Amino acid sequence: MLPNEKIDGTDLQILRILQKDAKKTTKEIAEMLHLTSSPIYERIKRLEKQKLILKYVAILDKKRLNIPITVICMVSLRYHNEGFIDKFEKQIKELKEVQECYHMAGKVDFFLKINMESLDNYHEFVRTKLSRIENIGVLESYFVLKEIMASTEYYI
Repeated sequence: MLPNEKIDGTDLQILRILQKDAKKTTKEIAEMLHLTSSPIYERIKRLEKQKLILKYVAILDKKRLNIPITVICMVSLRYHNEGFIDKFEKQIKELKEVQECYHMAGKVDFFLKINMESLDNYHEFVRTKLSRIENIGVLESYFVLKEIMASTEYYI
């Protein structure tokens, strides 16, 4: 968002509503906010244009999709110059099994979130794909026992 592109309280209310349920119609949002549909529609289009709304997605049930194992994988690289980091990031983006990847400050360099069908599948993924990335120095895997809370909503 550019500095001169302000958002107001109504914009924030719209964003909160859409974070909870992106399928809400303009009419439903207008009714919730006691406004008419037209200004709500215009505001949503402006928020999209400002890139405050990046996309609309469906959140799927990983257990029903038979990928119930969540692995948090901490990666430390051997070499840390820009070229090695860029190459690692490019290679990780090619691995469809990796759901999230963050470049970290601290003891590890990267945090990966991976969902798999089973521990055997994760073992095979590490053996045939992740371990082929040449600059990985240390790879630590943590297995989620229970998901206490997961949210896609930002506190705004």
